[in-house]
Amino acid sequence: MKKTTALALALLIAFPVSSALAGPSRGQALAANCAPCHGTDGRSLGTTPVLAGASRGDFVQRMQEFRAGTRASTVMRRHAKGYTDEEIVQLADYFSALQR
Repeated sequence: MKKTTALALALLIAFPVSSALAGPSRGQALAANCAPCHGTDGRSLGTTPVLAGASRGDFVQRMQEFRAGTRASTVMRRHAKGYTDEEIVQLADYFSALQR
């Protein structure tokens, strides 16, 4: 093994890449679809609900209700139908971790 390769490997083991440098989480990537209506990082400035800081459980429940058609909406039913249960949880995890 070359010295530079060994050094690079040793540095990666000793100093793991932080999650901020590793790129966005799956939830954050999915949340980009929410930004046009709910604002950047879920911080809506208009009448659309703020998602940042939302309760994880409430978020999941609402998205499942939108998807099932049991919660009234204009466009959210169509959006929610495009997400799997796992993706809804990933979105909930992302938004619930943000400050309002």
